[in-house]
Amino acid sequence: MEATWEGVCDRGEQLTEFFDFDASSQLPASTHQASSSFASRFERLVENVGRVIQGKDDVIKQAVICLLAEGHLLIEDVPGTGKTSLARAIAATVELTWNRIQFTPDLLPSDVTGVSVFNQGSIEFEFRPGPIFANIVVADEINRASPKTQSALLEVMEEGTVSTDAVVYPVPHPFMVVATQNPIDMEGTYQLPEAQLDRFLMQLSVGYPDPDAEAMVLRTQKDTAPVDYLSPVLSAADLTDMIHQVRSTEVSPAIEHYIVALANHTRSAPEVRLGVSPRGSLALLRASRARATANGRPFVTPEDIKALAPAVLAHRIILHPEAELQGRSATEVVQRALETVPVPRTVAG
Repeated sequence: MEATWEGVCDRGEQLTEFFDFDASSQLPASTHQASSSFASRFERLVENVGRVIQGKDDVIKQAVICLLAEGHLLIEDVPGTGKTSLARAIAATVELTWNRIQFTPDLLPSDVTGVSVFNQGSIEFEFRPGPIFANIVVADEINRASPKTQSALLEVMEEGTVSTDAVVYPVPHPFMVVATQNPIDMEGTYQLPEAQLDRFLMQLSVGYPDPDAEAMVLRTQKDTAPVDYLSPVLSAADLTDMIHQVRSTEVSPAIEHYIVALANHTRSAPEVRLGVSPRGSLALLRASRARATANGRPFVTPEDIKALAPAVLAHRIILHPEAELQGRSATEVVQRALETVPVPRTVAG
C-alpha cells in the first residue's frame, strides 16, 4: 500500500494528513537477513576507511554510498585535510584494481585514456590502455589539467567506455572516478565545466577534524600513513553483490515526485542561472537507494532524500553573478528547496 503524491500534496500546500505504517514488520525473513548482511559489510567498509580519516564518519559514509550507487565522487577542500588520503582509502578498502592519475597542466588526453601504437611485427596499430582502465581511478588535483584533457573523462564517466580510432573499449565494472581539487589555489588551474561537474554523483568536503580527532591523527600517523598499509575488507564479488542489492531497493512514486519537485524548485529560484538537471534527479534517486539499504530498509524514505540532497545537488547549480556577489550559495538553494517543498509520507508493503 502506498500514499500517493496527490494524496499528500495538494497545490503545494503543506501536509495535513499522512499514513503511519511499519513496513519492516511485514518484510519476509530473507529480506531481513539480506539487509542485515548488507549493513554489516557497509560498516566494515566505513570502519576500514575510518582508520585513515579520523573523526569524519559522515563524510566516509557518504563516500561509500557514492561507491555503492555506482557514481563518481568529487572531493573539494583546502590543502592538508585528507582529500587524497580519503580517495586512496576508498580505492584500497575493496579488492579492486585502481590507478592514480596526477593531473598537471601538461597532461594529455592520451595519458589518461591510452594510445594506439604501431606494432611492426603484426604491421597494425595496437591500443595500449591508459590508467583510466581500472575499477577505481583517483584523479588527483583534477582542475590542474587543461580543459582538453578534462574532456577525455566525459565519455568514460557517463557511459563507462573509451572511444579511440573508431573503436569502443569498455572499462572494468564497477567503475568509479574519485577526483580531488583545491578551491583556494587558483594559479595554474582550470575550472571544471558544468558538463563534467554534472557527471559527479556527489561533491564532498572533508573539513578540519575536531581537536580529539586531530590528536588521534598525530598519534597514529606520526611515523607512516595508515593508507599505505590498508588492506581490503571486501572482495570484488562482495561489492558487486551489494550494488545489485541497492538496485533492488524500492522507490515509491511519491518519492519520485518529491525528487522531481526539489529539482524543479532549484530551476525556478530567482538567483539560479542553471538548476538541477534530470541527471541530478536520477543521481539523488540512486544515492538514496544506497543509503536506505545501508540503513537496513528495502525502500527509500524522505529522510534519505533530505540527508543526501546537499551533497548530490548543490554542485550542479550555477548561480547568477549578482547572487554570488551577494554571498549566496548553491547549498542555500538546496536547503531552501528542502524547507519549501512538501514532504510526502510514504508507506511500503
